[in-house]
Amino acid sequence: MVTVLTVIATAVSVLAVLLVLAAWRNDHTISSDEGVATAEVLSAGRLRSAVSFVTPDGETHNPKLGVLYPTNLVSGQRIDVEYARSDPDLVRVAGRDASVAVVPALSVIVVTWAIAGPLILVARRRVRLQFAET
Repeated sequence: MVTVLTVIATAVSVLAVLLVLAAWRNDHTISSDEGVATAEVLSAGRLRSAVSFVTPDGETHNPKLGVLYPTNLVSGQRIDVEYARSDPDLVRVAGRDASVAVVPALSVIVVTWAIAGPLILVARRRVRLQFAET
């Protein structure tokens, strides 16, 4: 049980770190080939917001995965976005970057270990008691 709890907590922590690293990589891709446009927020949610924008070549883009860092957007709002010209589906709200992903990721890690830590300690005590009884 101790091993299972440790593996699960470690896996959740690693995934949280990987999410931040992926956000940083996306930011790097956008920044290295950056285009800027004004977008309309089609739908807004806490985790995903859909936008539509036109690139200088006249093409309208509506990224399937929405816009990166979508917090505090409202449907119908017009916002500035930054996108990778080589991949206009990779788009973020202008002025936001991977740093906004750090606090949520750290929160997930802290909560995971706050729950797993005591459970691991209890499981270790039970294992010790079982060995002591035999």
